[in-house]
Amino acid sequence: MPIYCLAISQGGNDQHPEDERSRGTDMLRRTHDNEMHLVEASDGGLIYVEVTGTGRPVLLVHGWTMSSAFWVRQKEGLAGEFKVVTMDLRAHGNSSKSLQGHTIPQYARDVRSVIDYLNLEGVVLAGWSLAGPVVLEYWKSYGADRVSALALVEMTPYPMSPKEWNTHALKGHNFDALNEALISLQEDRRAYGAHFVDMMFKTGEGLRKEKDWMVREHLKTPTPAAIAAYSDYVMRDYTEVLGTITVPVLVANGDSEYLAFGARTGQYVADSIPKGYLVIFESSGHMPFYEEADRFNKALGDLLKC
Repeated sequence: MPIYCLAISQGGNDQHPEDERSRGTDMLRRTHDNEMHLVEASDGGLIYVEVTGTGRPVLLVHGWTMSSAFWVRQKEGLAGEFKVVTMDLRAHGNSSKSLQGHTIPQYARDVRSVIDYLNLEGVVLAGWSLAGPVVLEYWKSYGADRVSALALVEMTPYPMSPKEWNTHALKGHNFDALNEALISLQEDRRAYGAHFVDMMFKTGEGLRKEKDWMVREHLKTPTPAAIAAYSDYVMRDYTEVLGTITVPVLVANGDSEYLAFGARTGQYVADSIPKGYLVIFESSGHMPFYEEADRFNKALGDLLKC
């Protein structure tokens, strides 16, 4: 159990308030353990959401050009004890393919729309990769309202920072590398996606059955939306937000020579947050929640029990 765990009451209820139901569709489909919703964002975009299980809620937000499908092992491992909520960022996954609003602040407003629509209280808000800054923007805008703890998974608060702690490929305001990456993305989207997915694994290569569905999820995001989101993400600096966070924060990083922010970035982030603590997943790359799902679920479950 993290040393910063507090006796946090979940509060609230699990019903949709009438004034918030109008901001989204009625439930699309319910199975014995899964609900699907389309939630209307502040600018009219439709955000695809799934809810699995009951109990203290955790909202899992995926990274750039990924989708809620990547949290499959958290649904399997946590929904027996907690309410697991996943969402597709706008234009990602099953959400509407809007070409507007692909900024970190708008993504944070979309997160708020989901939290309000589901009337979540005491939620643990977790963001992977690009969604780490989304979580920080949420904190900057709304503070601890409706949130009891945060999880920052394989992220950097400032991708272009020149500081020693930063391990991002665009460190030091490397605009040449940024533009080369975006040109490559446009020239051969499928090849770019396949390489990107490979690099997320510890070994730098995913199994064929995993790569196939992950690349398909990557391709669901239209290229213009992907470019807009990535360029906005890498230029934003959230380092000053870290010290303002007053709730417990799990920082979860992988350890790979390919694509992982690792201990250096993770330690900086954890040390900058008053109640932050770092867990390194030595057998993972950029997806510790997937490659070491049992251990990740234990760490997140401990945070949910705070």
